[in-house]
Amino acid sequence: MRDNIRIALVGDVGKSTLVTALIKETFVANVQAVVPEVTIPPEVTPENVTTHIVDTSSKSEDHEVLETELRKANVVCIVYAVDDRDSFRQTHEYWLPLLRRQGISVPVILVGNKVDTRDDEAGGPATVLEDEVVPIMNEYREIEICVECSAKALLNVSELFYFAQKAVIHPTRPLYDSRDHVMKPKCAEALTRIFRLCDADGDGVLNDAELNAFQRSCFNTPLQQRELEGVKELVQASCPDGITAGGLNVGGYLYLHLLFIQRGRVETTWMVLRRFGYGDDLGLREDYLRPALDVPPDCCVELSLAGYAFLTEIFKRYDADGDSALCPAELDHIFSLSPGLPWKHGHFPDSTVTNAAGHVTLEGWLAQWSMSTLLDHKTTLAYLAYFGFPGDTRDGLCVVARHGSSTTTINTNSSSGLRRRKRDKQLRNVFLCYVVGAAGSGKSSLIRAFAKKPFTAEYTPTMRSTTTVNSVDVKGSEKYLVMQEFGPYDTSVLQSRRQLENCDLLVMVYDSGDAGSFSYLANLRSNYALDSIPVIFVATKSDLDYVEQRSDPPPDVYCRELKVNAPIYVSARDGQMASVFQRMAAITRSPHSATPALLLARPHAWSTAKLVGVTALVGVGLASTFVAYQALRYWWTNAIHARSSASASAGAYYTVPKRSEL
Repeated sequence: MRDNIRIALVGDVGKSTLVTALIKETFVANVQAVVPEVTIPPEVTPENVTTHIVDTSSKSEDHEVLETELRKANVVCIVYAVDDRDSFRQTHEYWLPLLRRQGISVPVILVGNKVDTRDDEAGGPATVLEDEVVPIMNEYREIEICVECSAKALLNVSELFYFAQKAVIHPTRPLYDSRDHVMKPKCAEALTRIFRLCDADGDGVLNDAELNAFQRSCFNTPLQQRELEGVKELVQASCPDGITAGGLNVGGYLYLHLLFIQRGRVETTWMVLRRFGYGDDLGLREDYLRPALDVPPDCCVELSLAGYAFLTEIFKRYDADGDSALCPAELDHIFSLSPGLPWKHGHFPDSTVTNAAGHVTLEGWLAQWSMSTLLDHKTTLAYLAYFGFPGDTRDGLCVVARHGSSTTTINTNSSSGLRRRKRDKQLRNVFLCYVVGAAGSGKSSLIRAFAKKPFTAEYTPTMRSTTTVNSVDVKGSEKYLVMQEFGPYDTSVLQSRRQLENCDLLVMVYDSGDAGSFSYLANLRSNYALDSIPVIFVATKSDLDYVEQRSDPPPDVYCRELKVNAPIYVSARDGQMASVFQRMAAITRSPHSATPALLLARPHAWSTAKLVGVTALVGVGLASTFVAYQALRYWWTNAIHARSSASASAGAYYTVPKRSEL
């Protein structure tokens, strides 16, 4: 809502007197032709806005100044005297056409001054009939209201300026067609959407509890039971079709707002519209759809527990047939609250989990929004607003560290400038995986299998980035992996430092039956700085005959040199996936375990620590040898002594024993 209003007064008589009467709260007979601009502070106005009142001159020499003031004004008051037919005629013969010629489209208020003279001459010129004003208001839709007042009697003077404020803050023109006396289509459309948002059980009726929730949300006060009954009785009397046994339907709800507008309580309708994010043009405001959210460069955005709970509630509310899946009609019903599907190029619902009929399950619904939030949190913010998230939509999201609470640069690859993954396990729930590989390597089949889609033998080249998402259970904890596939000629993502920093896992796919498929991956790694990203190699089509790769070194040796795990062999055709997605999720939780730059930066195998260990083992070995030598020496001495004694007693000749005898 605006906090500053500029009111311009035009006409031939009475303008300065009205302004003076408002300020001095008394009638001043002789005032200057044009009084200076008056500023009224917000605390003394009913609408709590700063108000500037500008008096103007109708002299021809002041015409340029007049046009300038009209262009700056938010509302124009055309003043005439009820006892002067010429001044009244000027309103529609000069002033209103002048505004249109100048292209000025602001609310207009017709002000009939000197109403205190109306009884002076019964039937005289003071009796400007209402039916003379109505045709003018019908012709000029910009006229909000006609106010009669008297500066001399201080009658309706403050009310005049209050109506001028209201005409700007709570304009009638966008809501109501004064010629046909009906609500305008955009207003009816906005209020119908609000009705649907308040219909928590989706039965097309606002029951007492839902009406009270609506009342508290918009006006911070509940309705007493007798007040609720009074509302229903009012609708029942004038719009019987608007009420049912269950409560107020959308027809009755619109009828109530039509009554508010027709009875001059247009601010009530505007309070409702603004509570649900509508601006003066009856479109949802940008600040309501996309409020500012501070996301540091090393952080990303995920759904909060409140966000997941709300989207789960939306799923259940619109699952009309209760089959735990959203069919196309149910999805259309949900997205009718918004401009439509936000995933124009995401091949939704193929991008997420569906049941056998192709309908989106709750698992797939939450996975899709998890992906959307990670890739573009502003879109999720907007759709939380479209779906009627209670309170601040930012509460539906949370900002989390992308690679841990602290980061350092990698000395082994300073040119890349990429951030080092913290060795601690990640606390995030949603991770982004880039899937790359040569043409025909099986990337599409891999990510289709991830989204539990049936295998298709038909080959379709990847011409544009496609994305799938699903949840993976890792040691009892559910994590979401977003698999983003890139075509073999789309290497722009590998050239972008920012996009590489967003990547949590690089999935490098090659065809185990194509001898030249792995060399494509080796060339990618040699051409781009990828060592700072966790990596996993996947060999597809393991159901076919194995073909030795024409790469030097071969895949297993190549992986060993990077100190990462050997390629995982899978077959999407046979459904033999070797728990590859669980392995991916495990890597995203402990990225250091598959990051070449970190693994290669470890100390050499014969590091000081290892040398100490070897020395200790050698020491133990020497000690053991010494003990054995001492035992042998003891045995040898005793043996010689025994033989010598026996020989001496028998007179035998003693010889040194052979080595084989010992």
